[in-house]
Amino acid sequence: MHLAKLTTATYKRIFGLLLAFSIFSLASAQENSPYSRYGIGDLVPNQNIVNRGMGGIAAGYTNPNIGDQKYITPAFLFQSINLVNPASLGGLNNTVFDIGGEVDIRTLRSTSSPAKYTATNTVISYLQLGFPIASEKMRKKGNSWGVSFGLRPISRINYKIEKNERLAGIDTLNTIYEGSGGLNQVNIGTGIKLKNFSFGINTGYSFGTKDYSTKLSFMNDSVIYYRSNTEAKSRFGGFFLNAGLLYSIKLKNGILNLGAYGNLQQSLRAKKDNIDETIAYDGNGGIITIDTVSYNKEVSGTVKIPGTYSAGFTYTNSNWLFGVDFETSNWKAYRYYGQEDAVQNTWLIRAGVQYYPAKENTPASKYWRFVKYRAGVYYGPDYIKLTKNRPAYAVTAGASFPLTSLQRLRGEYVVLNTGFEFGARGNKQSLSVRENFTRINIGISMNARWFQKRSYD
Repeated sequence: MHLAKLTTATYKRIFGLLLAFSIFSLASAQENSPYSRYGIGDLVPNQNIVNRGMGGIAAGYTNPNIGDQKYITPAFLFQSINLVNPASLGGLNNTVFDIGGEVDIRTLRSTSSPAKYTATNTVISYLQLGFPIASEKMRKKGNSWGVSFGLRPISRINYKIEKNERLAGIDTLNTIYEGSGGLNQVNIGTGIKLKNFSFGINTGYSFGTKDYSTKLSFMNDSVIYYRSNTEAKSRFGGFFLNAGLLYSIKLKNGILNLGAYGNLQQSLRAKKDNIDETIAYDGNGGIITIDTVSYNKEVSGTVKIPGTYSAGFTYTNSNWLFGVDFETSNWKAYRYYGQEDAVQNTWLIRAGVQYYPAKENTPASKYWRFVKYRAGVYYGPDYIKLTKNRPAYAVTAGASFPLTSLQRLRGEYVVLNTGFEFGARGNKQSLSVRENFTRINIGISMNARWFQKRSYD
């Protein structure tokens, strides 16, 4: 199987179409989980699809570099953007456009009941553009410099929980809890590689909403009661900063990369509208306001997002990559308008491996040897704590499929990235709702030389 060659114009057309689709999908993305009621909602995996296929390892992950030809084959050199450790941006050789999306399939089951609920959701996970900016003089010294910018969701909130209970000697009370919103980020980052040492920073703006309501209805066969609705709608935003380090050690048969990064605690400025009202439902299920009991508009406050820190390593040779990460988050510091929530400090351990069958002289007709295969695992307590600790764990797998000819060191090609994640939140001992999930990740990494001077023979 020979791979077709794409022109620069074709790359740009693909980029434009993916960009338009990404913006539309991000704007319409939603999630469905009762756990999103707490904290800032369901946390979106913050790694790209390449890293997710290896259990999410990213602290010590960096792109292969042209200068490492002794350890890796030229065809190995396709690049993607590490979304969490900006130090890796220093290794960019090409202009890289990364986009990822996911199909999220969840099954909710109570540990005390056989009843279950399944929901399927499709969202865009990230879109990112990165490119090298190092001068020729800088590159000759074995150094490099890259930048990136993009947009991605951090969390999603979408839930509807209905509960019926009999009040002794009175009536049946129906309670509906609803919520929507989430947190997103626009970012710009830069990384510098000085021989074996790399460092980088990533900053930008976090913005989001958290809308939640509680509707109470008394149900009686002979008496009609008005319903009550208590609702809060908040908007928040603020700047964020994270930083990362990488150090590469060239061994006899490969490269050992040591890395660490940290997301500093954020304090987001917030505005909230609070409303208490009596309501009724029309014939189409819409809400009719009967009377507004109270309405407080533009109430100022803060939303504090805790810091996250990670360290890890990867070992890479011509055919193999494996690594381990350890991550910790201080969620006990989370505050919403000064209030705590059902969250806890957490940790995660991740491990993953990648296999690349091709050798330096493998002919292009051997297509399946140019595919990269990945697997991994992660485990740790969920950041939401209701009664007992609930573990969050998964096994992952993935592969990257080249869609164009590998032009060796010119680095102009398109790669289809895939990933699969099978995991759960909670177990039989958690005394709460167990959530099983399957995530199917699909994305594109486009490598080209759009902003670099070409050399002519």
